[in-house]
Amino acid sequence: MAHRIVVLIQSIIPYNIKANLGKLNMNYMPVADNKVSNHIILRRHMQLEKMFTMKLLATADIHGSQYRLNILLKNVEIYSPDLVVICGDITQFGPGEMAKNFLDQIPVTTFAVPGNIDTDDVDKAIDESKATNINMKRVEKNGVPFVGINGVNPAYTAMFLNSKEKMLDESVVLVSHVPPHGLQDKVFLGMHSGSKELREIVDKYNPRLVLCGHIHEDPGITRTDKTIVVNCSMGKRGEGALVEIDKDITVKMLG
Repeated sequence: MAHRIVVLIQSIIPYNIKANLGKLNMNYMPVADNKVSNHIILRRHMQLEKMFTMKLLATADIHGSQYRLNILLKNVEIYSPDLVVICGDITQFGPGEMAKNFLDQIPVTTFAVPGNIDTDDVDKAIDESKATNINMKRVEKNGVPFVGINGVNPAYTAMFLNSKEKMLDESVVLVSHVPPHGLQDKVFLGMHSGSKELREIVDKYNPRLVLCGHIHEDPGITRTDKTIVVNCSMGKRGEGALVEIDKDITVKMLG
């Protein structure tokens, strides 16, 4: 009985929800005479859609400023995100204790990667904080996979591509510090300063979303054929980005 209900539900729900259905431990209502009403199917459909809808607040380049962190905390209170994503440069050359202090102030689930200005002890401090260090890892939240590759060291990025490419696919939200080359990475005189290795990853694996920072001059949104790229830096202007992930992705730049 339960198996038949799952099959019928799978036949009408969106692909992205079907792909995760097997991971759920849900109790479906038994129906007499092996029949399933449209009412039950639609209700389960709506519950699944709600489960796999996520609102996240992304930012980068806090650079040790409590003032910038307070802006993030204000937006957490206003928008009530399910998740905060910090795309590196939490500090200004450390120390690790500051990174831990900042991350522990965020009252919701937080994913973070270190940036180029963050020292080695910051990487360790992320591990010791309430946040989750996702650099060089794949972690799921509400059924959405996140992969962290901070892109600071080209050799490490290339190594990730060679050794851990199975983590990457079109369902992934890629979290980096450095933008992919040519995508929200313009600096002085419009020159591009992003990572060519990350651009290779984007072009090859087409992650559905890339969150990054680093280039203070170019916060905003752009896209390739299959990937939305958001530079959520608050280093020079703006307050990061509010992102809603469902069947579609919507992005609102803040500030």
